[in-house]
Amino acid sequence: MNIAVYCSAKDSIGNEYKALGRELGKWLADNNLTLVFGGATGGLMTEVSKSAFEAGGEVIGVVTTRIIAAGRRSPYCTKLIEVDNMNERKQQMKQLADCFVCLPGSYGTLDEMFDVIAAGTVGEHRKPIYILNIENFYAGIIQEVELMRNRCFIPQQEAYKPIFINSLSEVYELISKQTNR
Repeated sequence: MNIAVYCSAKDSIGNEYKALGRELGKWLADNNLTLVFGGATGGLMTEVSKSAFEAGGEVIGVVTTRIIAAGRRSPYCTKLIEVDNMNERKQQMKQLADCFVCLPGSYGTLDEMFDVIAAGTVGEHRKPIYILNIENFYAGIIQEVELMRNRCFIPQQEAYKPIFINSLSEVYELISKQTNR
């Protein structure tokens, strides 16, 4: 099973977030799950891919030529797919993934998250997306979603919706249920 992980590529983030990435990467490898990620170095991207790679896991990086030219191609891939731009990277990652996990991140992570949600909303896929709201990182987005739902911009009963969770143990439980189907 392929798990796409969206997350920060900033090295300046706190060590508690980096520890999350390391724990998730190792868990994926230990459970014979394939990590699919953006193929770049930095922040959580390095932590999750390095820990999965070093634990003997399958790691697929999908990286743009611009990131390669900037010298930021990850060395922690068992397979690397080069694409021309970020839109192609998002598309390739969506196709490869069986489900998605969003760790804390910035604009790129939000872009990938909302791309997956929007595609699911219009029926392009039914792959679950688990958004880790650790320490209320995504509380503002959860609040905004509720506002949109209360004002009827989002239906009360969505056919596809993101799953906000508060711990990696919840991620592990949900993915384990999905792999045991």
